Amino acid sequence: MKSMMIHQPGNLGLIERDIPTPGVNEVLIEVKASGICGTDLHIHKGEYLGSYPVIPGHEFAGVVTGVGSGITRFKIGDHVAVEPNIACDNCSHCLNNRQNFCENWQAVGVTLPGGMEQFVCAPEKAVFSIGDLPFEQGAFVEPLSCVIHGIERARIKLADKVAILGAGPIGDLLLQMVRLQGASSVTMLETNPGRIELARALGADQVVSRMEDLPQNTFDVVIDATGSIPVMNRTIDFARSGGTVLLFGVPPSGKMLELDAFKIFQKGLILLSSFTSVRNSLQAVRLLQSGEVKVEPLISHRLPLEDLLVGLELMDKRDPAVKKVMILPNG
Repeated sequence: MKSMMIHQPGNLGLIERDIPTPGVNEVLIEVKASGICGTDLHIHKGEYLGSYPVIPGHEFAGVVTGVGSGITRFKIGDHVAVEPNIACDNCSHCLNNRQNFCENWQAVGVTLPGGMEQFVCAPEKAVFSIGDLPFEQGAFVEPLSCVIHGIERARIKLADKVAILGAGPIGDLLLQMVRLQGASSVTMLETNPGRIELARALGADQVVSRMEDLPQNTFDVVIDATGSIPVMNRTIDFARSGGTVLLFGVPPSGKMLELDAFKIFQKGLILLSSFTSVRNSLQAVRLLQSGEVKVEPLISHRLPLEDLLVGLELMDKRDPAVKKVMILPNG
């Protein structure tokens, strides 16, 4: 089979290797759709967690083509998506339902082979049925599960005024989830003209392209979906006194924030971050199946496996036409 491997930061290439054999409690999946995430770009640049060499891709869906011994929930032919974070279920974090901070954490597409290949093995406990959901929509189970976890942490209440900084695919998922939580208004910040109209179509009341046009001391909840340090530095300006700031976007590792400490104190702000998800995949599947969260409009490109680097470069250049880039490893 064909796989795309990041040998070292900046060194990505096509390799051929044997189709893996599923072990005990493992499922073999023929990958039908694998979304490129900003995290994949960080891994390619050496800016994020991960071990090298690695086959990236943690947002994917496909068909079960093999099962190891001990499998009870799946059979060959089932359509599935994968929750990439693999917890040991036995460390102090796991035993306190903090599996995303597992002391023995592994992740498909980060430390283990991921979905940027034609076939991949995953533990049964990390696999979820998507029924008749299209594979490209199933590939959104992972990012949506992360968004659900972040929204749960932010505790958005009915009639809250919310600002979301960034209207990329993650920002648009956050927008839809904020609406489902009952926010009275959602204002978004986005400089990319290709993304502004989609944000409006998905329910944003207002989209501004300059931080100077975002009212200060106004919002009950402010969510950063950019991971950009300069943008993250400004989040506390837009929250009302007693408000909440959720830092959701993935920043490059090793970079420092510069926040006005007295302003945080004076405004009595709640500052939160959100790391991956905690058992939110079933919620994500149900929301996608119900149509309450729409992801088809977020897909802008569909590329063959060999063009993974092209997809990463499209994202890195912030081309106005680029939203979610979907890789189709098996055509």
